[in-house]
Amino acid sequence: MAEPGRNCPRCPRLMAFRETWRSREPNWFNAPVPSFGPIDARVLIVGLAPGLQGANRTGRPFTGDYAGDLLYDTLLRFHFAKGKYEERPDDNLELIDTRITNSVRCVPPENKPTPAEINTCRDFLQGTIAEMPKLSAIVALGRIAHDTTVVTLGAKRSKVTFSHGGTAALGAYTLFSSYHCSRYNTNTRVLTPEMFHAVFAKVRAHLNA
Repeated sequence: MAEPGRNCPRCPRLMAFRETWRSREPNWFNAPVPSFGPIDARVLIVGLAPGLQGANRTGRPFTGDYAGDLLYDTLLRFHFAKGKYEERPDDNLELIDTRITNSVRCVPPENKPTPAEINTCRDFLQGTIAEMPKLSAIVALGRIAHDTTVVTLGAKRSKVTFSHGGTAALGAYTLFSSYHCSRYNTNTRVLTPEMFHAVFAKVRAHLNA
């Protein structure tokens, strides 16, 4: 199974948080956020989890918060997307040969999923990868996305350590890792646009090889 149901009960803490926000903001999406992009894409981008006022509100990964600004600008720059990103799911943005998903599909309190929640949600990442017949490159945004992807692909985290700009061959896939494009990372210059662009330049070169 690649996508949880709207009322997925697997993680009690996340379920309770989801219900709280359904009461507070009934017009928000407030549900597990589905993957975005074509199933026959060769690239899968794995984020951490929906942002409270981003994907949890809009229902599309990285849409409506700061992280999406850098991500979608980069995807447009490297021709992994077309159209215009306008921070809402009904804009005309379209992904090209690329799909986006999250390690944890529901918004966690303070944007911090627990290890148990990450483990529980890994089935859906596994299902997402399995249903993509042309998948070649996986881009992990942040250490958590990196580590859960490594485990999903049957490798040991201790053998495939996270580093920004790092790559690893894992069976049929090449894993590319980047610092997460969060506001904190970009404001503190842990991640610059140039550093982020360099990762996707590597991905484009891999696909063209």
